[in-house]
Amino acid sequence: MRSNPISKRAFRFSALLPAAMLPLAGCAGDGSETETAAAANPLLTPADLTETAPETFQARFETTKGEFVIEVTRAWAPNGADRFYNLVKNGFFEDVRFFRVMENFMAQFGMHGDPQVQASWTMATIPDDPVMTSNTRGTLTFAMRGEGTRTRTTQLFINFIDNSRLDEMGFAPIGTVVEGMDVVDQIYAGYGESASRGGNGPLAQNIAARGNEYLEESFPELDHIVSAALVDPDAG
Repeated sequence: MRSNPISKRAFRFSALLPAAMLPLAGCAGDGSETETAAAANPLLTPADLTETAPETFQARFETTKGEFVIEVTRAWAPNGADRFYNLVKNGFFEDVRFFRVMENFMAQFGMHGDPQVQASWTMATIPDDPVMTSNTRGTLTFAMRGEGTRTRTTQLFINFIDNSRLDEMGFAPIGTVVEGMDVVDQIYAGYGESASRGGNGPLAQNIAARGNEYLEESFPELDHIVSAALVDPDAG
């Protein structure tokens, strides 16, 4: 049964907290602590991860349900494609939960399990992209916190069905699942919508504050990404 349409206001992905409410990474006055942490973990310095993506590329996701492959077309949404490329290349999605999964709608992921890393990306927004292709089944799209005001960061969703109604709201797909959509269909959806919106799913502010500790403790059935890597077109 197809889910009821969700209003424009209700669909906004308000999953990120104001910067003042989140732990900050690297607060040493001389910057040495920040530089040391960044050297150990590049995910703590989003401003350095801005490589331009290839015109097309693939990313393979290994999950607790199996593997799927996403093919990204940069022309569809250049800013989003570049961000996704850098996230995958630098290991952002490893051990990341599908924390908001709604049957006959979509599976959302992209809040990091380490609160320090999550805090580093909270305000690392990217410019909006115009919608060049539709939110059909299997497409991958960045979530947003609002309308047309540079609110995309690291959260994405995969459409389970044809959600083309999202096009007019500014949700610009960056790619599509080309292998393993049957795996995506099996991602656990038992918790449904976030508790803040009347469902039984995780609260975003708790994920931000406690990361995977909170999710493992309170939502043990959630599926997660074991690893994600760029596919070398010349391999094999």
